[in-house]
Amino acid sequence: MCLIAIAWRAHPDYPLIVAANRDEWRARPTAAACWWTDAPHILAGRDLEAGGTWLGVTRGGRFAALTNFRDPSDKKPGAPSRGELVRAFLDSTESPPDFLAALRPRASRYAGFNLLAGDGEALFCFSARTGDILPVPPGIHALSNHSLDEPWPKVERARSMLEVALGPLSTQAQHASLDISRLFDLLSDAHHPPDNVLPDTGVGIEWERALSPILITGAQYGTRSSTVVAFHATGRIRFIERSRDADGVPAETCDEAFDRA
Repeated sequence: MCLIAIAWRAHPDYPLIVAANRDEWRARPTAAACWWTDAPHILAGRDLEAGGTWLGVTRGGRFAALTNFRDPSDKKPGAPSRGELVRAFLDSTESPPDFLAALRPRASRYAGFNLLAGDGEALFCFSARTGDILPVPPGIHALSNHSLDEPWPKVERARSMLEVALGPLSTQAQHASLDISRLFDLLSDAHHPPDNVLPDTGVGIEWERALSPILITGAQYGTRSSTVVAFHATGRIRFIERSRDADGVPAETCDEAFDRA
């Protein structure tokens, strides 16, 4: 993933809402989200090159998602795929902090990453860069290719747009319905911030510009899919993924709703 916006315990009816874009080289083979035949409790897309995933949920209400840490100097040829970490958590029965504590000693084997892990009761963010295992505070957050809530323009814009999208939930009576379309509007935002506010992550200004919008288009690299996950307090989970073409137009859709087992 390259951008994950999160509302964690920001409304009594929806303890967790996630809106995320996966940016990737278009040549990398990918399977759209579905229930996995070899792990029927996992609902996720799949990286067909390495076998892992970038974001997924389970029938039991576990959730995990991963972003790369952007640092061109941190190249690790032959390193294992970071996508296997998402699957490993989804397959695990360990609590998020216990799983992440066990991961920490071997995290340096991988290229830089951030891993969000939750089990319905707790949500934690692990930074392989720092080794920190931090509980995500209640509220609205965003994670891109740096630290949680790092003030990059796209991160701040995503947080602001998510807060606006969820505004009706905080002003209406409890049990107000969630407008999924507003979350996909967030994930479809193609605003380019000016050069003077872009981060300098070592990839050069042309790439900083290309990577700066929430939705990235392009023939070689860009947003491959957008995913919304909503966990309701009743235990109902809604998972919607929309694949995108090179112009950002939604294509194949996975839409699943199920009760937490």
